[in-house]
Amino acid sequence: MAKSSARPADEIEETVNRYADTLYRICLTQLRNPADAEDAVQTVFLKLLQKRPAFESEAHEKAWLIRVAVNACRDVQRQKTRHPETALDETLPAEAQAFGSPVLEALGQVPEPFRIVLTLHYIEGYSVAEIAPIIGKTKSAVKMRLQKGRRLLEEIYRRENME
Repeated sequence: MAKSSARPADEIEETVNRYADTLYRICLTQLRNPADAEDAVQTVFLKLLQKRPAFESEAHEKAWLIRVAVNACRDVQRQKTRHPETALDETLPAEAQAFGSPVLEALGQVPEPFRIVLTLHYIEGYSVAEIAPIIGKTKSAVKMRLQKGRRLLEEIYRRENME
């Protein structure tokens, strides 16, 4: 009898429980829309089920999931650019429109290349060396993005809170 490459249901459930919140936060900061973030996270776990990759360690698994999440967010953003939708935000209650704290709202306005490194470093606690392979850049590039991202975040935050 051939050995099945399927991951046991308990293992998949454990992976979802362990990483869903982290992936959701990353996707939410990238997409600034809870529904899109949920869709992107769901896409990540579907790819996990379809690809069934073998991971060297828990850190390798987490890095793979984050990489897939970042790519899923980019796919959503591309889709929205190519096929714009009519905004329905006006129909939502105020509490559903709230993105979170003023800092998170400002972070949502930072351009994507800077937003992802700021999110991974400050919200998820990744080091520069850990972020570099996740986003496919050098450590030097990550440091520069962190530096510029902090500057942009500060400008946006000050501008938002001065109005």
